[in-house]
Amino acid sequence: MPGVGDVAPDFALYDADRKVRGLSEFLAEGRRTILAFFPGAFTGVCDKEMCAFRDMYGELENLHGMVVGISVDAPFAQKAFAEKYSLTFPLLCDFKREAIGKYGVVWKGLGGVQGYDTANRAIFVVDGSGKIVFKWVAESPGTLPDFEAVKKAL
Repeated sequence: MPGVGDVAPDFALYDADRKVRGLSEFLAEGRRTILAFFPGAFTGVCDKEMCAFRDMYGELENLHGMVVGISVDAPFAQKAFAEKYSLTFPLLCDFKREAIGKYGVVWKGLGGVQGYDTANRAIFVVDGSGKIVFKWVAESPGTLPDFEAVKKAL
C-alpha cells in the first residue's frame, strides 16, 4: 500500500460517461487531487460521504483541491448515483478492481457477502507532482473520513 511521500499509482478507469480517465489527467490540472475510494453507490455511508464532498466542493476548490470518487460500481450505476445526488466531480469505475489493489484498499466480503470485494473507504491526497501528501484508510467501510483533516492536507 503506498504511503505519504510515495508516488501515487496511476490508473485508467472509466468514468460515469464511459470515458477512460487517468490520474495524470487530474494532476495536469495543477490542483491537489483527493482520491476518495468508497465501497458502493447508493449505500448509506457512501451517499453521506459523496454528498459531503459535493457540499464542500467550493471550499475545496478555494484550497486548490478537487475530488475524484472511485468505487467498483459500473459506469451506469455511477451515472445514476451522480444524477440522484447532483455530484459534479468525476466518479470512476474500478470494476476490474485494479486501482483498489494498487492502492491496497480492497475490502473483502462487504456486508458479509463472500466474494464481493469492494473498495474500503480511503482518502489519498495527491499533489501536482504525483506524490501522496495525505492518506487515511478506514478501519471499517462504515467510517466517514475526517473532512477537516482532508481540507488541511490541501
